Amino acid sequence: MRIPRRFTPILFGGLLSLIMVCVVSAFVLTISQGIQPDFTSVWLKSCLTTWPVAFPTVLVVAPLVRKLVERITL
Repeated sequence: MRIPRRFTPILFGGLLSLIMVCVVSAFVLTISQGIQPDFTSVWLKSCLTTWPVAFPTVLVVAPLVRKLVERITL
């Protein structure tokens, strides 16, 4: 399946935010609660509740970060 290039920023934001939410929430849960028997269900709930915040945040912030990086690099 190929997705048209015009959707690149949205796909990038979706994948980046999903990966980051999964990694960070697993890390935070492990540090704060340890690995409990219900870790997977708590982790998935955490991912599902935080991803809707992370996704639009990445869509807004990523272009700003790209511009900032362009300004501070040679």
